[in-house]
Amino acid sequence: MSRQLISSGSTFEQEIGYSRAVVAGDWVLVSGTTGFDYSRMVISDDLLQQTEQCFLNIQAALKEAGSSLQEVVRVTYILPDAADFPRCWPIMRKYFGDVRPAAMMLAAGLSDPRMKIEIQVTAYRGSAT
Repeated sequence: MSRQLISSGSTFEQEIGYSRAVVAGDWVLVSGTTGFDYSRMVISDDLLQQTEQCFLNIQAALKEAGSSLQEVVRVTYILPDAADFPRCWPIMRKYFGDVRPAAMMLAAGLSDPRMKIEIQVTAYRGSAT
């Protein structure tokens, strides 16, 4: 099976030792992605802006992998405060309202206190109609 590593240019990837996404055959596995603008390594204080940036970061990784948000089959949302989850729903619906991947939300601490959300997805290339 072929394996391709995708990088966003985030300093975290090099420091920690992971890839933004890994393409394994027809599968694209996107790492937990936060609301950092990786080109400038800055993050908003606003949960909704972070959520939007997460999707933009994931979209860029999927595009480089030859996939798209329309091919996402599974998504995991991680928030430090579960009570914040409903506030994110309109943005999640904006990107996944028609796609409707299998989903899970976890409440857990994230590696940087500025992070208010992290999103991980799995996509299957060639599945979108």
